[in-house]
Amino acid sequence: MPEESSPRGTAQNVPGENEAQLINADGQHLFCRYWKPTRTATPKALMFVSHGAGEHCGRYRELAQMLAGLDLLVFAHDHVGHGQSGGDRMVVSDFHVFVRDVLQHVDAVQRDHPGLPVFLLGHSMGGAIAILTAAERPGLFSGMVLISPLVLASPESATTFKVLAAKVLNLVLPNLSLGPIDSSVLSRNKAEVELYNADPLICRAGLKVSFGMQLLNAVARVERALPRLTLPFLLLQGSADRLCDSKGAYLLMEGAKSQDKTLKIYEGAYHVLHKELPEVTGSVFQEIKLWVSQRTAGARSLP
Repeated sequence: MPEESSPRGTAQNVPGENEAQLINADGQHLFCRYWKPTRTATPKALMFVSHGAGEHCGRYRELAQMLAGLDLLVFAHDHVGHGQSGGDRMVVSDFHVFVRDVLQHVDAVQRDHPGLPVFLLGHSMGGAIAILTAAERPGLFSGMVLISPLVLASPESATTFKVLAAKVLNLVLPNLSLGPIDSSVLSRNKAEVELYNADPLICRAGLKVSFGMQLLNAVARVERALPRLTLPFLLLQGSADRLCDSKGAYLLMEGAKSQDKTLKIYEGAYHVLHKELPEVTGSVFQEIKLWVSQRTAGARSLP
């Protein structure tokens, strides 16, 4: 557990999952979760999970438990303005705040587990956060798993943001809402969409113009950061993703300097591949399990 955290028991009574809080540089509380290795007391590697816009890290329980079964210590927090963390809902002063908070959390966990390899897993907006985090500290991370990362916004979203940007500049309307995310475009699995709609920790206030501008800001930063990516990564993308343009996956593969990079496209799949139709989700879990297993096999503490 990080030194800054204050454990508060077991999250929703799920065995092996612990809650804590971290205080970020702005004095905001970050709600954290930890999944300990299930087969050994000593993890062979660390994995930080970065969630997407409007959701929370509790939605990654199944992935985290699978990774914990590979002897990883998996940890995550709700980004500011999300889930059970502090801050106004889906409001951030600068996208880099998300990156800064991830690095703080990673540093805190590393102090308790010095020398272990550190990996990142990010979905959607969380994928952009993971990319920017890896680019900021290129020597820190041993690998990264990206699920439908925000590299390019969908053409419709980008156009909408650019039009409304003029309103922000001219009329000063940063809190103007673009409306909530259409849950039907998240997954073809109707049961998963219903779970999303019923989740009380999902933010349904609607995407504010100011947050949309930060997402566009993130897209620009990611494009500039790609040449600084040298770490191994696995990239999983749905061809029918209407939230993060699948062209971004090819842009990432082309722009990253990594020698070890793998792309798998799921034809017809939507945005949340880890909560898609069973055959897609099963494949996603297997691809991640195999990739992580191969890159942590015989992992040793670094000097």
